[in-house]
Amino acid sequence: MAKITAGVGCSHVPAIGIAMDQKITNQEYWKPVFEGFEFSRQWMKENSPDIIFLVYNDHCTAFDASCIPTFALGCAAEFKPADEGWGPRPVPVVKGHQQLASHIAQSVILDEFDLTIMNEMEVDHGLTVPLSIMCGDHGRDDSWPCPVIPLAVNVVQYPPPTGNRCYQLGKAIRRAIDSYDEDLNVMIFGTGGMSHQLQAERAGLINAEWDKRFLNMIANDPDGASKIQHLEYIREAGSEGIEMVMWLVMRGALDDKVTEVHRHYHVPASNTAVGHIILENRE
Repeated sequence: MAKITAGVGCSHVPAIGIAMDQKITNQEYWKPVFEGFEFSRQWMKENSPDIIFLVYNDHCTAFDASCIPTFALGCAAEFKPADEGWGPRPVPVVKGHQQLASHIAQSVILDEFDLTIMNEMEVDHGLTVPLSIMCGDHGRDDSWPCPVIPLAVNVVQYPPPTGNRCYQLGKAIRRAIDSYDEDLNVMIFGTGGMSHQLQAERAGLINAEWDKRFLNMIANDPDGASKIQHLEYIREAGSEGIEMVMWLVMRGALDDKVTEVHRHYHVPASNTAVGHIILENRE
């Protein structure tokens, strides 16, 4: 049977992708950001998954104000990098896994979670930056190390789903993957955040104390993290800090008790905090 072996929480700061694409990761500004992921890349090689289930948010590329699904599951054979205004990132096309994605869609919807099924979808930096961070540099003509199933979550247009709804969806995804009749090593990524605000009077807000508390809760108190309300995210982590509810999809898909194998936190990268954690199921 398929099984989820580990979860990865990771910021998806677009400037990180630009730094990689422009080969400037060794510059003084960027070096401490990427040093924190050196362990992660080696860990990925040693624990190479068969499939990555990646939870992210679209930044008005695949979706716009005319259609904003709360949860959109990518069931296509492939997902091309989107042009976000300066051309697509020079990274490989993302290959999907249609059989497992279709199984998850059926299982989760019959488990009473409403999903939008996407049979065609471009993916933006929210998805490609975490892949680059964890899997290393890949040119357009290369390929990612394994197929990816994307789940886009609305954290752009109010109202986004609650942390608890994301946490419970993660549990439903775990049940779906556990019931898939093929031996597959699946890793699940929760991306976005950490604290940041991009506009208005609080533009540039970063709350390192709150971010580190959230990382502690993700590792050791996921039930408590799932109860954090929208207002607290916005007040403490900024308007874009709401992206952290997506980490709870990842955490819900793991065991109640997990082993933390790596953590990285750095301020700033562009105008945001970078947070990262790797959690392994103990079994």
